[in-house]
Amino acid sequence: MRRILVTGGAGFLGSHLCERLLREGHDVLCVDNYFTGRKSNIAHLLGNPRFEALRHDVTIPLYVEVDEIYNLACPASPIHYQLDPVQTTKTSVHGAINMLGLAKRVKARIFHASTSEVYGDPQRHPQTEDYWGNVNPIGVRSCYDEGKRCAETLFFDYYRQHRVRIKVARIFNTYGPRMHPNDGRVVSNFVVQALRHEPITIYGEGSQTRCFCYVDDQIDGWMRLMGTPDDVTGPINLGNPQETTILELARTIIDLTGSHSPLIWKTLPSDDPRRRRPDISLAEEVLGWRPRVSLKEGLLKTIEYFDALLRTDTLPTEPERPAVAEVRPRAGRTFGEVAAQIAPPVPVVAVPPARGKDGTRVRSAPASELLRPEAGPA
Repeated sequence: MRRILVTGGAGFLGSHLCERLLREGHDVLCVDNYFTGRKSNIAHLLGNPRFEALRHDVTIPLYVEVDEIYNLACPASPIHYQLDPVQTTKTSVHGAINMLGLAKRVKARIFHASTSEVYGDPQRHPQTEDYWGNVNPIGVRSCYDEGKRCAETLFFDYYRQHRVRIKVARIFNTYGPRMHPNDGRVVSNFVVQALRHEPITIYGEGSQTRCFCYVDDQIDGWMRLMGTPDDVTGPINLGNPQETTILELARTIIDLTGSHSPLIWKTLPSDDPRRRRPDISLAEEVLGWRPRVSLKEGLLKTIEYFDALLRTDTLPTEPERPAVAEVRPRAGRTFGEVAAQIAPPVPVVAVPPARGKDGTRVRSAPASELLRPEAGPA
């Protein structure tokens, strides 16, 4: 039995990981700030004595004693990570620094959930782990793409400099129950629209491809990677290599739901990759891993989940833009007075002047003299 920390543990993937770890007999600490994670995803786990949930933002250091860390925390859909792009970058970068610092202190093995977005709009197909990608560093998706790339840099620098035991997985499109219905991702969008018999939105011509991996297969890949020897660091692609066009996906979901939804077309969003397919040769060789759940089988389970939410009218709402603290002085009060109330000044203690043996006052050297190079090292 190990003590395992899961950041982003109340999210879509995190909640499935927490379930799997509990089934294997581990103690699980689920950490989430609930920006996109939902309490309902982990409500059924709260009665388990080996499960603990903590509201915490990973941009703030966390001091706990654990044996393993799964670093998942970060909004992963464009709608959510573009709400506050600066905070998205902070979550990837500061979150990585804080979790790596914790792993270094407690000597824990740490897993990082990276992403296929590090490849950007790739010019090589399929994408292998040695491909450096084709990423726009200043686009609307860059807060997520470059944040994840920087996090990978930090993980490998901590490995080289501090010998932290790291495991990095590059996750391709994953779907299944507990996806956020308002996250703008193609599977959740199409399923909810089809179940409501609403028009299904196709961006571009629908010829862009994605590869869809069912959540159970994805979690199995993570567990296998964490069980490898310390010299297996990754990055390792984890995804389904079977390509499906967006138009094919829409028609499959309409068929499986028996929907009457028409198709409508809109302009392709900026920086949206036109093709994405993982080369999973390394995962097959090192982990003995390959997806087993077919797209149709996984979609049926996902449709069943969303259908239950719609029937009970329990679809969660979109997360709001994080509130920004703002301090305004009331009439007649200065900002200095407000600041003093928030952070009272440190009391000043009067120190009597130093005096020599003869009772005369000892003169202190001016600051300009103390700062001279000849004054000696600090």
